[in-house]
Amino acid sequence: MIKTLNCFDIAEYFIKLANSTGSFISNLKLQKLVYYAQAWHLALKNEPLFSEDFEAWVHGPVIPELYEKYQEFGWHPIEQKVEPDLPTEVREFLDEVSLEYFACDAYELEQMIHIEDPWRIARGNLPPDTASNSIIKKEWIKEYFTKRVEEKED
Repeated sequence: MIKTLNCFDIAEYFIKLANSTGSFISNLKLQKLVYYAQAWHLALKNEPLFSEDFEAWVHGPVIPELYEKYQEFGWHPIEQKVEPDLPTEVREFLDEVSLEYFACDAYELEQMIHIEDPWRIARGNLPPDTASNSIIKKEWIKEYFTKRVEEKED
């Protein structure tokens, strides 16, 4: 039986990677890495990696339940022993995502996301510092990142 994944499974992969490489991973950075994993999975595999939705918060996409789980760490690194139980193909996919985004800090990832359509559409005309819990629809994410895949292939 194939395990149904959730955002916490994906987050644990990135936390373990950070802890095993001595990298800094805050809650802010974690949210963005999980977002990019979902985005590229939608674009490349044509299905979500997990079911939870992201909200268009001020500093980028956030899954509130995931944020709450690691909120105690604040801006400090998440140093927690985790053992993600992921299928091999998911680990390999997340390894690819990590090659692209893991070296970026949270601020760099935030700047990238702020110019991408899915977050911008969900935010609408809100001022930059106004709170929002608008859902970033998976269809928007899939459409935007699928276009990026097509551009890379051209």
